[in-house]
Amino acid sequence: MILFDSHCHLDDKCYDNDLKNVIDRAKNENVSAMMLVGVDIKTSLKAIKIADTYENIITSVGIHPHDAKRCCKDDLNSLTNIAKENSCVKAWGETGLDYNRMFSPARDQESCFVAQLEIAGTLDLPLIFHERDSKGRFFDILKSEAPQSRKGVVHCFSGTKKELFKYLDLDYYIGITGILTIQKRGEYLRSLAPHIPEDRILIETDAPYLAPAPQKNKTRRNEPSFVKSVLLKLAEIRDIDPEELSKTIFDNTNRFYHVEF
Repeated sequence: MILFDSHCHLDDKCYDNDLKNVIDRAKNENVSAMMLVGVDIKTSLKAIKIADTYENIITSVGIHPHDAKRCCKDDLNSLTNIAKENSCVKAWGETGLDYNRMFSPARDQESCFVAQLEIAGTLDLPLIFHERDSKGRFFDILKSEAPQSRKGVVHCFSGTKKELFKYLDLDYYIGITGILTIQKRGEYLRSLAPHIPEDRILIETDAPYLAPAPQKNKTRRNEPSFVKSVLLKLAEIRDIDPEELSKTIFDNTNRFYHVEF
């Protein structure tokens, strides 16, 4: 089995005291590569520092919709330069819209999102998308601002069947988290999982959030080694050999981020 955690946040301070152990545990569970996702300048720089220290780690840069009210031209220029100057930066994001918690006004979220779509296009970087409860606005922006060459993944997909097929029609990838393993919360997602083409699936932890079953019964902190539980549940749902599926998804992730691990 070979695994790629396509989305995690090892820059989080909860890993400061045992980061090496976390990375070693991931390797012991055959997690051969990880994407550390930035949500602002500080986290992006910290992720790059980790990637410079450990092997088989790549990073992204971006501004999360929660922080869109503080999004400014100087910050976007800084992130652009960071992306250009660091070879470990292989994607832009996490960016998108979150109308659930509304930590930033909708207008700020949308303007920040559109600006980042343009930058990612200029840099030819795939995008890591975040969407919560945008009532179709997220898709409308993607559709109106979408060059055919854009590559994107809808991180932590938790939408409807209709939304799923809309994203697939745009040739986007779908990121599946540990929600898939949770008995009640993941029931609807499990019903949708068989509809995702095999070559469009990525698996992720979103660590330190969203610990999967059975690990969530012992710890609240998620970590990349737990991505194996997502893969095993996905293989069960799709009735496919886990090793075969792990190879397919590993190849998908390499292709999406344009890397070769």
